[in-house]
Amino acid sequence: MGFFHANPAKTLLRSRAHSLPDFQLLPTAPLLDAPMARTFFLFTLDEIRNRYHFDLRGYVVMPEHVHLLLSEPPEQTISDALKVLKQRISRDFRGGIPESNKHLLPPDLRTLAINLPRFWEPRFYDFNVYTREKLTEKLKYMHANPVNRGLVDHPAAWKWSSYLFYKTGEQGMISIDYPW
Repeated sequence: MGFFHANPAKTLLRSRAHSLPDFQLLPTAPLLDAPMARTFFLFTLDEIRNRYHFDLRGYVVMPEHVHLLLSEPPEQTISDALKVLKQRISRDFRGGIPESNKHLLPPDLRTLAINLPRFWEPRFYDFNVYTREKLTEKLKYMHANPVNRGLVDHPAAWKWSSYLFYKTGEQGMISIDYPW
């Protein structure tokens, strides 16, 4: 089952390649099951994006893994940026979150995180994207993930995704850096 993205030809690539890192939680750590946790993850991703200055082209946050389509940061590597993102999420989920943001995470989620020695898989799968066609293919694959898993009937219904941006131009929970 595929879903057409409006205006895929507008998805232009800059001179640098884009990367599709996928990373997973350990099977014993279902920390992104909670909608608030997925939302918190996206807000943290946005902070890290602003700090490392990479372009975010697409995202899907699933209950047990994450798909990102992003550019290489100008001064660091994708590995550096993802390491900081994972560390920040780990710290905040374990209670290091600033007092002003504690309402964003349910207490039972913080309790679960504190009791886990770690919850991210140590590595991530990375796929480099060099063409418009491959970029469109990867976006379609990412956005179909919640439907293929039976979480929703249509990608537009999964709010932890950049799908609506590519379908309607509407920004989601965090903005997409459109490459024109």
